[in-house]
Amino acid sequence: MRVFVAVTDWDWFRFLRERPELDEVNFWFPSAEMGFKALGPGEPFVFKLHAPRFRIAGVAWYQGYCRLPLIGAWTTFGEANGTGSLPELMERMAKYRRSRVVPERDEVGCVLLRDPVFFPNDDWIGEPTDWSRNIVRGKVYDTDVGIGRRLWEAIHDRLGRTSAELAAGLHPDLGSVQFREARAFRRLGQHAFRALVTDVYARRCAVTGERVLPVLEACHIRPATQGGPHDVRNGLLLRSDVHTLFDRGYIGIDPPTHRLLVSPQLRNDWENGRDYYSLAGLELRPPRLREERPAREHLEWHRQALFRE
Repeated sequence: MRVFVAVTDWDWFRFLRERPELDEVNFWFPSAEMGFKALGPGEPFVFKLHAPRFRIAGVAWYQGYCRLPLIGAWTTFGEANGTGSLPELMERMAKYRRSRVVPERDEVGCVLLRDPVFFPNDDWIGEPTDWSRNIVRGKVYDTDVGIGRRLWEAIHDRLGRTSAELAAGLHPDLGSVQFREARAFRRLGQHAFRALVTDVYARRCAVTGERVLPVLEACHIRPATQGGPHDVRNGLLLRSDVHTLFDRGYIGIDPPTHRLLVSPQLRNDWENGRDYYSLAGLELRPPRLREERPAREHLEWHRQALFRE
């Protein structure tokens, strides 16, 4: 298993530590260009405070990475960005960039984390012995050997004392069994779902191509209330009105062709719908990667259970 030790802003850390009700947080990078490929879903992301503290002070569980304009990060995560307002988030980002920030255009790199645990000060852990003060973002360690194993043993010990609920999801052995259980235990959260769906659809409505972000919404094909997972393959990015009609069964998708269906009930119930009938037959704009495209099983569920034939 890998663990990423991330250089962490004190103000971000302190703000979120005071809000234990937040089970998802956004560890954002002021520059989105570099991306983040150090971890896989379910692996631990560790908070190491920068000067003058130089201590490891907490851990969370990696869900994924995406790029969002600053306004999109705020709309999706709110205070889980580690600030109390959008202007404060803009000020923090401008400080790191040393330039003025335009929230509709300037992007941040979003490391999407779940179930953060912030250790009491007395439980903070010293830096890894090979840590260099020149590290800007962070460093990956292997938990099976050497420094990485000793580090993970210390974190595991703190988890056991800090959060019994989280510790219950971890196997006492630090090998592959624990990793599999940890991955199963850390399911994708609602905020991460919204962020990742927005990203994989390139911030465009899958039906209309609309690109005005404030009117776009991440939609579950099979609702979470009906057993649908928070997974990009169970998601679509839709304009808000199309989303509403999709959720109410007036709009559907043909599973084999991915073409839009518009129910005759729309006209019967509301004596209108001309603009939506013009969309019938349009093919969805899919994500670039095949493994991120809508799963047929979810589309078939929606067609059978919700769409008004």
